[in-house]
Amino acid sequence: MMRVRLLAGVLAITAALTACSSGGDDSGQATGQSAAKAGTVHVAVNPWVGYEASSAVIAYLLEHQMGYKVDLVKRDEADSWKGFEDGSVDVVLENWAHPELKKEYIDQKKVALTAGENGNKGVIGWYVPEWMVEKYPDITDYRNLAKYETLFKTDKSGGLGQFLAGDPSFVTNDEALIKNLGLPYKVVYSGSEDALIAAAQQATKNKTPLLMYFYEPQWLFNQLKLVKINLPPYAIGCDTDPRRIKCDYPPYLLDKIVSTKFAKDGGRAYEFIKNFVWTNDDQNSVAYDIAVNKMSDDDAAKKWVEANKIVWQDWIPA
Repeated sequence: MMRVRLLAGVLAITAALTACSSGGDDSGQATGQSAAKAGTVHVAVNPWVGYEASSAVIAYLLEHQMGYKVDLVKRDEADSWKGFEDGSVDVVLENWAHPELKKEYIDQKKVALTAGENGNKGVIGWYVPEWMVEKYPDITDYRNLAKYETLFKTDKSGGLGQFLAGDPSFVTNDEALIKNLGLPYKVVYSGSEDALIAAAQQATKNKTPLLMYFYEPQWLFNQLKLVKINLPPYAIGCDTDPRRIKCDYPPYLLDKIVSTKFAKDGGRAYEFIKNFVWTNDDQNSVAYDIAVNKMSDDDAAKKWVEANKIVWQDWIPA
């Protein structure tokens, strides 16, 4: 009888351990069955920390919840789309319109398609630090920028006011806007999002003049206040010809782009990408942990995942 009881106990413990290893916990480990069937997902990572935050969470869930391997492909926006053609990119998570790329890769080459909006609402514009608006209340009207030209002159702006831009690969109309609006400014490229952020922080701290290109979603707005310049209002079609643009940037409902091959063969990973929708606040919280709290991408993603199961559980396909 004792041997029977011992045998039964061993079998029960074995069954329990097997169930635990199959089921995972709330933070998620993929089942053995899904891990065996899953492959590699190639996710483009564009050069700003908000996108990095999105890719970190997507990678964490694909790996820990669904058993996929993730290849994070660091490229600028245009080069990411080239990956749809050569097979090096399956997914772009945050597309800022790019009608010219959609025409080439979706309509003409038919190697990509949209996988729906990602929930982020994008804003691009011209900004100054809040202290400048307090001191020069009319500076937010673009028509008054000419009289403030001397405030923004630098050794890089060639005797004109400096307009500080970011990475030249970012979506930008600023050179055309300055020319077509007749403003005495010169675009100077800082080279990166990090450089823009550092300039905004320094201008706020030291109360030095700054006119800059910037955008949302962006964690920096949780730390300091920038005020948007009122450019001529956007109207549908006003930016059709980039050489003649005289209007503000449009509002962007950011979408996801995937390769047609991934849409056809990606299985649950493709369904997961289609289901992925979150807010600017979601993205900013992860980006803040990466940029300010100096957490690794994986740790920042894990922190968000553990606190937001109610958000991401519906992304996971049945």
